Amino acid sequence: MIEFAPMFDPLRGEAPAGQAPGLVETQPHRQPLTSAPRRPSRLAAAAFGLLLGLTSSLYLLYPDRTNILLLGSDRRPNESGPARSDTMILTTVLPLEPYVGALSIPRDLWVDIPGFGPNRVNAASFLAEAAQPGSGPRAAVETVRTNFGVDVDAYVSLDFVGFVRFIDGLGGVDIDLAQPTGGYEAGRHHLNGTQALAFARDRKGSDDFFRMARGQILLQAILRRMMHPLVWPRWPLAFAGLLGSFHTDLPLWDWPRVAFALARVGPGGVDGRVIGRDMAHGFTTNGGAQVLAPDWARINPVLMEMFGQ
Repeated sequence: MIEFAPMFDPLRGEAPAGQAPGLVETQPHRQPLTSAPRRPSRLAAAAFGLLLGLTSSLYLLYPDRTNILLLGSDRRPNESGPARSDTMILTTVLPLEPYVGALSIPRDLWVDIPGFGPNRVNAASFLAEAAQPGSGPRAAVETVRTNFGVDVDAYVSLDFVGFVRFIDGLGGVDIDLAQPTGGYEAGRHHLNGTQALAFARDRKGSDDFFRMARGQILLQAILRRMMHPLVWPRWPLAFAGLLGSFHTDLPLWDWPRVAFALARVGPGGVDGRVIGRDMAHGFTTNGGAQVLAPDWARINPVLMEMFGQ
């Protein structure tokens, strides 16, 4: 006869006969499975996102003013050698406020050019370039810094060819005129690159002050066109047109800050001004040149208001 060993009674805590209570055998316990590595907690991810956001905000909104001299060279197609600055716009960008200002400088303004003496302000680039190729834009910057007392951080230079190609790459620009100017009646007009250049440089029945005003109109039109979402896909074509015609010493890390400030103020928020007729007086030099003498008593308050200097 087969006899079965008595089983352990878990309720009574008794061991089978002949077996010590301390040596009671039980079913082996299953070992817990090793848990998979934990993913970063949501708290850590949130902290990282917050840190990244704060860093980006500090970078984009850092309260440091950037002053840039915009130069429009009068170099024409198939030309080489030194060129004058047909357009000079002193701009300032203060991302924290935000504030973007643009002051047009008359090209016939009679100033002291470091190393060359009294001359038109637009001759600084030409004279320096003729003496040492490649030094023209920095000479223009130094001339503005010396005469206007504004710390200019960098320059952006563009010639006629690049300007035309850039406007055409954007698909043209729309200008809104409150009164007839530059050969156009009051109202809205769509201009291609060649037409925009002719509008900015028109001399019929106008002078330096009219040209500066039209330059400000074009600047607003370009910014408005670039910020339109439907035009964003055209940006690569537009910027490709700048190749060989665009020069700058503005560091790459400053471009996002400038672009962010422009986006915040919008094209209509740019404080565009000109050194007007009441800030300069015409006179004739000993050499017979018709130029403009700056009235610093009227110019300096504008510089203080726009540039804090």
